[in-house]
Amino acid sequence: MDIERKPHEENGSETDDDGRIRRTGNLCSATAHIITAVIGSGVLSLAWAIAQLGWIAGPVILVLFSIITWYTSCLLADCYRFPGPIEGTRNYSYIGTVRAHLGGFKYKLCGVSQYANLIGSSIGYTITSAISMAAIKRSNCFHKHGHQAGCHTKNNQFMIIFGIIEIILSQLPDFHELTALSVLAAIMSLAYTFIGLGLAIAKIAGDQVHPKTSITGTIVGVDVTSAQKIWNALQAVGNIAFAYNFSPVLVEIQDTLRSSPPESKVMKKATLLSIAVTSLFYLMCGTLGYAAFGNNAPGNFLTGFGFYEPFWLVDIANLCIVLHLVGAYQVFCQPTFKLVEDWCTRRWGGSKFIAKEYKLYIPLCGTYPVNGLRLIWRTAYVIFTSIVAMLFPVFNSVLGLIGAISFFPLAVYFPSEMHIRQNKLHKHSSTAIALRVLGVICLIVSVFAATASVEGIVKEFRSYEPFQSVS
Repeated sequence: MDIERKPHEENGSETDDDGRIRRTGNLCSATAHIITAVIGSGVLSLAWAIAQLGWIAGPVILVLFSIITWYTSCLLADCYRFPGPIEGTRNYSYIGTVRAHLGGFKYKLCGVSQYANLIGSSIGYTITSAISMAAIKRSNCFHKHGHQAGCHTKNNQFMIIFGIIEIILSQLPDFHELTALSVLAAIMSLAYTFIGLGLAIAKIAGDQVHPKTSITGTIVGVDVTSAQKIWNALQAVGNIAFAYNFSPVLVEIQDTLRSSPPESKVMKKATLLSIAVTSLFYLMCGTLGYAAFGNNAPGNFLTGFGFYEPFWLVDIANLCIVLHLVGAYQVFCQPTFKLVEDWCTRRWGGSKFIAKEYKLYIPLCGTYPVNGLRLIWRTAYVIFTSIVAMLFPVFNSVLGLIGAISFFPLAVYFPSEMHIRQNKLHKHSSTAIALRVLGVICLIVSVFAATASVEGIVKEFRSYEPFQSVS
């Protein structure tokens, strides 16, 4: 039976049940954070992924990933407090949750997996935003100079612009200050998804000769070689895994929820709602995108509409992508920011450079919090991810690799192991066996998908020059 905690705010207290600043998050804010984290650049590659897997395997794999992610996310939500999901002690981060339940080597392994994923996602979002900004410029160029014009443009300038925006926004202290940004980002993600779906439907209805599709996707000997078929199919699985890449920030989002009703109950509802909505959009984007472009579906299906009329609608869609990724970048950066800043606070907590907050007044925007450590550390982080994005601007392969290497440990293994430990399940119990079988299957899939993504990156880099990425 669930026990309702009495929130301290009822007594006018500014502190929460553990003495920290009172949390104000609710179902709506958590759902917005999750949708911002889930619907990201991964949705743009789903048409390509379905094209590699076909009409049957593609949607089935997508649905399976959504079910697995939802189930293991519920397990993770129960592990937020230790030792019990209702009256236990709060854990403020994913890695802190693993340390409380599992400790030792698994705690270190989680740290490597989580922060590699978060940094990789930041890099992936920088790449995607630059591609979308370049697409806007190309679209306007085509409209002005005609469809035969090359209109090619370097992506580096757009990565720099995106980086400058993120440097400014990264000064917001933590997740609690990101609710408005996440709501805007969630709206933008739904907006460009709807636009993409509309363009795909219009293309399907308007084409006199429909693109070729098949039950098994791309055809060996016609579209790809047998080796390419295998590599692309495995990489497509990695891209689908990346599309459900939000487990690394799930605990941090849960930590924004007010203490009553119990955070685990609210988080499960938010997770179910978010994954149901995003999975519906994913299925529509993947299948309609495949129907619109066939076996030649582009890696980013919004750039596959030729940048032609209505050019303004394609521009709006790409602008929505950029605005969404501005928020998504911040959601994925917060755990990394917090890790370093908490460590510095523990070590040099008495330093004014670390502890003192300054209020900077900006006309029309109000006061803006500034801190010395936050200014230098977060600026350096954004610059680092921007430089790496300029070095590795390979869209599908990077997304596939990030999804493949992070899905098994963060979305499946650690939530399953913590659930087994928390509920003291015997290793031969049916639940424990089922969870570990699921883990083995996901591990095998992740290894193959990661291998295929690395092969794709190596292939693309054979003809690539650093800092010369062109759209």
